[in-house]
Amino acid sequence: MHSKLAAFLLPVLAAATPLPAPANPDPALITIVSTSYSGNGCPQGSVSTDSSSDKTIITYGFDQFQTYIGPTISKKDNTRQCQLHLNLRYPGGFQYAIVEATYHGFARLDAGVRGEFLTSYYFSQDASKTSTTKMVANGGGALLTGQVYTKSDSVETASTIWSPCGSEGLLNINNRISLTTTDPKASGELSNDDATVAFTHQLHVSWRPCTPGYVSIPGSDLKVEVLCPTEEEAARGNGTGYVDARWARFVIGHRRCPVDDGGDGGDDDDDDKNVANVS
Repeated sequence: MHSKLAAFLLPVLAAATPLPAPANPDPALITIVSTSYSGNGCPQGSVSTDSSSDKTIITYGFDQFQTYIGPTISKKDNTRQCQLHLNLRYPGGFQYAIVEATYHGFARLDAGVRGEFLTSYYFSQDASKTSTTKMVANGGGALLTGQVYTKSDSVETASTIWSPCGSEGLLNINNRISLTTTDPKASGELSNDDATVAFTHQLHVSWRPCTPGYVSIPGSDLKVEVLCPTEEEAARGNGTGYVDARWARFVIGHRRCPVDDGGDGGDDDDDDKNVANVS
């Protein structure tokens, strides 16, 4: 068994210390509400978690995410998989962020042994798009006696949440480590000891409150009237707004969850020309 060191690259790279986080989650950021995990690499009770106070960073510690290969090792021990499920809270509006994931582990591989660490990311907001990364370690050399390693991923995400009250989504991270060999007498081990997932570089564009009045049509001198829905219409999902479909969908729900954008709430040209504010 090896000691769990959590801050090195092959050959060595010190991990950065995160900046102090605010005391409370920022409602304008994607935040991590809860998490769960599944797979033979992370049976129940074998994973510890710790999250930042602003709920944008979470760290997992794995006790049993290890693979082995060798003459006396069963083939079922050559591969382990662990899927992380992060329940996320999205603010209403447009959100851009980078998901940064950092993994630390240990590799000891004889010559002829190949280790792979494959990770796939997909969001419930857009399940059709999956991002996949892979780290490969070939045995021999420094890996004969063992080395700690770092795998660093960066995945872009963008979403539009039509509900001004926000919405929940799910980020799935599927991790798979495996060992293969061209020499039946060779042996090795590969583990993933911890993982940190962070939402960084966040940009939030929030919906403006619905303001009755007139909206300028870009590229013309025309203006059209905007009528905010009543409480009953908003509850039914029905509203009247003589603008494009995106605005209409925004207008429909805004009575139910108003947002103060700091404007004067009037129908001046500045309010008319902007559907969203950057917060």
